[in-house]
Amino acid sequence: MSAPRTRGTVRLLARLAVRLLARVSVTGRENLPPGGPLLVVFNHLGHMDAAVLIATLPYDADAIALSDLYRVPITGQMLRLYGTIPVHRDAFDRAVLERAHAVLNRGGVLILAPEARMSVTGALEKARGGAAYLALKTKTPILPVALTGTWNPTFYGELKKLRRPRVTLTIGRVFHLPDLPVEGAERRQSIAQASSLIMARIAGLLPPSYRGVYADIAENEYSVIRS
Repeated sequence: MSAPRTRGTVRLLARLAVRLLARVSVTGRENLPPGGPLLVVFNHLGHMDAAVLIATLPYDADAIALSDLYRVPITGQMLRLYGTIPVHRDAFDRAVLERAHAVLNRGGVLILAPEARMSVTGALEKARGGAAYLALKTKTPILPVALTGTWNPTFYGELKKLRRPRVTLTIGRVFHLPDLPVEGAERRQSIAQASSLIMARIAGLLPPSYRGVYADIAENEYSVIRS
């Protein structure tokens, strides 16, 4: 975790960068809880996602970031200074889980992308199990957030035309997952079900063209989630 002063400086720089490079519209600020414990989940589209989230959300939040992002100019440096938790998408890392547990157990806010990588198509891809496992294990409330306009080809394409891309950030209502077993024989099924519930909430905040593999469950999963 980065020092509070350094993290505050990074948030300020992120706000300046976002204001300079994009036209951001935020919907649903009234859904923001005052603090943690809280798990913030979002659809991962591009390099600007981290800056938009850090600049917009009113929390001194910790975040899990894909290790590949640390090689991206400016973005990687920002993530290091902010003190994000690096993770490799295709490798199980117990230390990452332990750090994430510690953040939530002390009442903190943790930001992560259930897909665990940037979208190749600009639409939702199949989620990994990390977000669902953390939420089930710690029984942490979940805040779904949806981004549009930050997909790398679209975002950088607009900048090359000397236009500031339009970016939207939609904040959904906090929800809890149902009580599902996270140990033993039912673990895999529970995590898969929980992942679908989480992604359904994100998909429901997105335009149909962004919903990808979760288009069919964007609306009908809500009845089995307790708000």
